[in-house]
Amino acid sequence: MRKGELVLQEAEQLLDGYQPAPSLLHGDLWSGNQAVDQHGEAVLFDPAVYYGDRECDLAMTRLFGGIPDAFLRAYHDAYPIDPGFERRVHIYNLYHLLNHANMFGGGYVRQSEKMMDRILMAV
Repeated sequence: MRKGELVLQEAEQLLDGYQPAPSLLHGDLWSGNQAVDQHGEAVLFDPAVYYGDRECDLAMTRLFGGIPDAFLRAYHDAYPIDPGFERRVHIYNLYHLLNHANMFGGGYVRQSEKMMDRILMAV
């Protein structure tokens, strides 16, 4: 709990001055929700759609892995990622880790604690 309180105090500093435009997000963008159809076209499924910072989806692609680096490079070429993303990515992923810790416990609790440590080291 103490780490969580410290993260809340420091989150404002990490996000200070950052004002992203709202984007339509997949909301659950990880390798288990992507595939290639019979025509070789990429498809996404199982959306949890909402409007938010586009970096939330990009962060989740890193959390559970499996999204090719080529995707992220092509994304950045088409729509460059804002400066400071490497600092914000941990805040966005902490939400998902805490959600999984709440639902499944176990290793997600430890991952959440490690993510909080990363956030606190970034400020």
